[in-house]
Amino acid sequence: MRLANDSPKHLLVPRLPPHPPGLRIGLLGGSFDPPHAGHLAISRIALRRLRLDRLWWLVTPGNPLKEGPGPLEARLAACRALAKHPRIAVTGVEAQIHTRFTYDTLCQLRRRCPGVHFVWIMGADNLLSFHRWRHWRAIADLAPIAVIDRPGATLKTEAARAAQALRKARWPERDAATLALARPPAWVILHARRSALSSTALRAPGRGP
Repeated sequence: MRLANDSPKHLLVPRLPPHPPGLRIGLLGGSFDPPHAGHLAISRIALRRLRLDRLWWLVTPGNPLKEGPGPLEARLAACRALAKHPRIAVTGVEAQIHTRFTYDTLCQLRRRCPGVHFVWIMGADNLLSFHRWRHWRAIADLAPIAVIDRPGATLKTEAARAAQALRKARWPERDAATLALARPPAWVILHARRSALSSTALRAPGRGP
């Protein structure tokens, strides 16, 4: 992942969206390279099932577990073109606050946004590799986590290393509407109509964005 200082100097990084105390805000991080209907589907599920007030797309400068993505400014523009939803905000917050990893981003956001109830949103496929994230246990202690089920990942999700390690903190799906107010660690798996789309597949030869 590139540091924000490595980004082009002309890049205009947006400020944080409005975040008054008491707001429930979902955080969906990723390279969004490219953004696709699956990202939008996950966002809509999270907004509805978690009863969020807002959801922020955190378009990262890069992902430590993946190859380098395309230019940040191009991905931000593509996300804004796709996420035309009144409660979804597209941000380049990690470039703005100079963070490289999810743990550092959450620490900064908690400091900068006192009183906001953040929920980290991820697809079930990301839960499978969550134990490889830097300070992944500390991430679970910083914010509740909502995992959106994906095709082919259901059984693997249940057996994931992180899922097993955090099994005592798992919430029943029926209580998801109040997860944002939970004291972490707390997490839930949400089952809904799922999308098999992935940015990796869309970047494959012969596939367009």
